[in-house]
Amino acid sequence: MTATNQYPLPFIHRPTHAAADFIAAPSNDAARAWLDRTTEWPDHRLALWGDPGVGKTHLLHLWAARHNALWLAGPALHDPPDISAAPAITLDDADAVPADTALLHLLNTARDLRLPILLAARTPPARWSVRLPDLASRLRAITAVPIDPPEDSLLHALLTRLLADRQIGTDQAVLDWLLLRLPRSAAALREAADRLDRASLAAGGKINRKIAVSVVADMGGATQNPSPADPSLL
Repeated sequence: MTATNQYPLPFIHRPTHAAADFIAAPSNDAARAWLDRTTEWPDHRLALWGDPGVGKTHLLHLWAARHNALWLAGPALHDPPDISAAPAITLDDADAVPADTALLHLLNTARDLRLPILLAARTPPARWSVRLPDLASRLRAITAVPIDPPEDSLLHALLTRLLADRQIGTDQAVLDWLLLRLPRSAAALREAADRLDRASLAAGGKINRKIAVSVVADMGGATQNPSPADPSLL
């Protein structure tokens, strides 16, 4: 009988956008409050903005489900969409719409039909690079609500959940060490979780300090000095 080597295969992790999976925190309080007051949006428009990974798309999904909204993706919006049958509109990556005319038509039509429209982008609409003066004027008038960078409690909860979703085991000391040294952004934690997932599969066990050090090094090194109180992880 010939022995066959078996190698663990990583599963593709697809984030969910269920309400139970959203982590509420002070950094997203304002955005969540505005989404609960849709009827109060000036001109029926609202824009959420912030760094990648802070929860903009997740909040759009929650609001879209609540209002049965038509989902639009900015980079795919080359032509004016038909929104005549939609009760509400969401536009993700709204600052990446390739055609000014398509975005202007969307905003004008939604206003004429009195449809609420929720946009998400990395910067507030007033800063988007557009050429049409009419569009620039409409963008400056949109109420823009920031989602702030995540605080320590949110980063800890997020990394804990990302590892749990991937069924990655680790000690609290290793988790704390990672949080001290990884970049302080949700996007960086997601990248780290993916790297840790692959590393744990290759090692055939839970994350230890050697794997953690390797992942941090691969992502550009530590962002803070090692803690003297934790010499076991140096």
